[in-house]
Amino acid sequence: MNSVPARTCRILSLDGGGAKGFYTLGVLNQLESMLGKKPLSTHFDLIFGTSTGAIIASLIALGKTVAEIHELYKTHVPNIMALRSSGARSAALERLAAEIYRDLKFDAMQTDIGIVAARWLEEKPMIFKTSVTQAHGMKATFQPGFGCTLADAVVASCSAYPIFNRKMVTIADGSEVELLDGGYCANNPTLYAIADAVKAFKMEHDQLRVLSIGVGNYPEPPKYWHNWVISKFFLVRLLHKTLGINTHSMETLTSVLFKDVPMVRINDTYNTPDMAADLMEHDLKKLNILYQRGGESFGKHEDDLKKLLS
Repeated sequence: MNSVPARTCRILSLDGGGAKGFYTLGVLNQLESMLGKKPLSTHFDLIFGTSTGAIIASLIALGKTVAEIHELYKTHVPNIMALRSSGARSAALERLAAEIYRDLKFDAMQTDIGIVAARWLEEKPMIFKTSVTQAHGMKATFQPGFGCTLADAVVASCSAYPIFNRKMVTIADGSEVELLDGGYCANNPTLYAIADAVKAFKMEHDQLRVLSIGVGNYPEPPKYWHNWVISKFFLVRLLHKTLGINTHSMETLTSVLFKDVPMVRINDTYNTPDMAADLMEHDLKKLNILYQRGGESFGKHEDDLKKLLS
């Protein structure tokens, strides 16, 4: 019989995908109930999130329940995604982030976290982290979240250009950095989270317990023929494809490089026309269906999750 590692590191990784984060919340709602209805921050040692996953990850790390996060999504996501310009969507996202996070910084987190964004000019990832123990170098100058507020980090991770504007942040040394959606480098951030655990935390592979949650895979919404919608649809479609390719590439790399790490990946595919959705979906009825599908996806993996997280 294999011995159980003396110490384990539980990792939760949440994909990007805009409004499709409702699916993620459907999974997490069931998970929270399975684990005893305590906030998920008490069950995980490290939480990584990209874009909509960064919103959910940060709120979980602040001790919010899934029900509280779901309520925020129902209230605000459809209204933001229904706006017609990137400027309007970005401004609405900035206002909401300021309202939710206020002036909180990364020292407010109840568990270690990684929020993935991408540097526009340097074309490199930029990951906002909680603790110096997550640093892979330059520990003497480490600042939680690079000195930024949670609001700035989350907005940067969600800045899915050109659907949203790029985000300028000022870091601890006074430098300005132009950022965009973390999905351009790691829409599925599981690989980055495992790297922190293995290389920074010095954990062995058998000490890890990884739960990676996507936003589901759906058919493209129907095309519309008004000129302004055609152009917007093309940009959404291109971004959707880019993030989708990135997601599956990172998923493949993770399974190849860390195939011996105990892990459950939840990211079901739906092919029927009624499930057509993209990251800008704003029909609350459709979003509620995605939430329900997330709960059903959890059910398919429930036994494996009980083994993984017991």
